[in-house]
Amino acid sequence: MTLQQEIVGSAMQMAVVQLSPGQTVYCEAGKFLFKTVDVTMETRLGGPSGGDGQPPQGGQAGGGMGGMLRQAMGTAMQVGQRALAGESLAFQYFTARGGEGTVGFAGVLPGEMRALELDGTRAWFAEKDAFVAAESTVEFGIAFQGGRTGMKGGEGFVLEKFTGRGTVIIAGAGNFIDLDPADFGGRIEVDTGCVVAFEEGIRYGVQRVGGLNRQGVMNAVFGGEGLSLATLEGRGRVILQSLTIESLANALRKAQGGDKQGPTGGLFSTNAG
Repeated sequence: MTLQQEIVGSAMQMAVVQLSPGQTVYCEAGKFLFKTVDVTMETRLGGPSGGDGQPPQGGQAGGGMGGMLRQAMGTAMQVGQRALAGESLAFQYFTARGGEGTVGFAGVLPGEMRALELDGTRAWFAEKDAFVAAESTVEFGIAFQGGRTGMKGGEGFVLEKFTGRGTVIIAGAGNFIDLDPADFGGRIEVDTGCVVAFEEGIRYGVQRVGGLNRQGVMNAVFGGEGLSLATLEGRGRVILQSLTIESLANALRKAQGGDKQGPTGGLFSTNAG
């Protein structure tokens, strides 16, 4: 069953979802805006099951005590991964009961939202905190990019992963642009904070900006990008955002008279985080 949704607004968009009777959508805690009275809301630690796409009901796990134990262990693993990634520990589930219902969701930053349609053949990866809401037939997971990439890339270490079939709604900062690296020689290099999401099949990595020479030092110190760039290679859809969380935070600090960026704005930034 396709999720009927409409993304409205401009500078701070929101998604208005129309639910059919019995249809369920879930969101990360803190992304819910409003609902109609015929929509029930329930907060759970576990993500949707991979079978029928419905959230597991307490005490109804198949296989008796063994099934309940496997469900509990699976939930604990999911919660542990999200805690390690700094994600919300719980999901909120919304189900239309007795008739159609409406639910509204939004991101946490001024910017765009995008509805991605998964057909079961390709997963999607997104930056941390990009997830807003999804059908219960879409599975939410955490993907770790590996130690070296993560240490160099900051945001690249932890990615959200979406699999299954259905609609998933993501949000980012500023305006979005859709690119395919194949249209640019097979590879693009971007600020690590500009990557919102990309399809499975795109190779994601992080590279040093320049070498350990005079120009490399100039890039790192005065360029504002630090020492690394994200690389995206292959063929597939990539979504970038025009505003990074770091630049927004720096602008707010500067407006409040607390600019800690320093005169160079690059390697010598003194941001406390």
